[in-house]
Amino acid sequence: MKPILLQAHERSLTKICYNREGDLLFSAGKDKFPSVWYSINGERLGSYNGHNGAVWSIDVNWNSTAFVSASGDSTVRVWDVQTGRERNLYQLDTPCRCCAFSYDGNMILYTNDDVMGKPCEMYLTDIRIRPNEGSSVRINITQKGLRKVTSSLWGTLDEFIVTGHDNGELVQWDIKAMDDVRREKPHQGQIIDLQTNKDLTFLISSSKDCTAKLFDIETLEHLKTYTTERPINSAAISPLKDHVILGGGQEAIEVTQTAVRTGKFEARFFHLIFEEEFARVKGHFGPINTIAIHPDGKSYASGGEDGLVRIHYFDKDYLDYDVVY
Repeated sequence: MKPILLQAHERSLTKICYNREGDLLFSAGKDKFPSVWYSINGERLGSYNGHNGAVWSIDVNWNSTAFVSASGDSTVRVWDVQTGRERNLYQLDTPCRCCAFSYDGNMILYTNDDVMGKPCEMYLTDIRIRPNEGSSVRINITQKGLRKVTSSLWGTLDEFIVTGHDNGELVQWDIKAMDDVRREKPHQGQIIDLQTNKDLTFLISSSKDCTAKLFDIETLEHLKTYTTERPINSAAISPLKDHVILGGGQEAIEVTQTAVRTGKFEARFFHLIFEEEFARVKGHFGPINTIAIHPDGKSYASGGEDGLVRIHYFDKDYLDYDVVY
């Protein structure tokens, strides 16, 4: 499984994601320049220039026409995927942490951090309306007794939103009522990443408490737990196999004192149902911060603290292998 190595960013990666077809791979890091690549060969198509701080989160809509990025420069920007032109700019008072497109591609959600005496808030905005023509739906997260939002995603048919929080809470929000309807605390540490499976029936959370957990997305019922000895920064569910891929490693602040061999900087494969680890893939020289699986399930990409993106295409043996129940 020889990887395609992308010299993606000058600083560490924060988020990577595929578009719906999987021909494009988007990446973002702390160097303020989100980029887009051909996933088949790693050719860089271009960057989206405009941010003045680390880009913490990105997403692309279902037909790959619009791209959204949330940055530490307190802005959320919507871009034209093909031309790189900035379409919308949303200015906030504090650094922006999360962003995501709704399934229909008309709405985005984004959140800001609770710093400088400002509360953490979540916004829902129709990107077809110019930022100065109308206000977003605005939910004060702090006022509801919740900690900072660190990850978020849209639920089934855009009827609800799920957010992960700094203290390990998982919260489901009803779009119509604009209020939280379910609260769970499955993790003992910060929830760093949330991802769904292909048909939006399950979600997987990854946390600093060294676990990733699988939930029913509608009820937030806890179904499975995948445990390692290091913080898990990202986890993804395969659309092809009953497998999940976890990425993480030792805390970035401790990396300079740690050998690659002992830092556990590997992508780790677990069986979705049996919760057992069966494979590891090495390569990064620091913690893996983000993982995304190609929509066809035949490859995956990982982005690390080392500033590199590695695209791995699975060998035929892996694709042909199946567990006999």
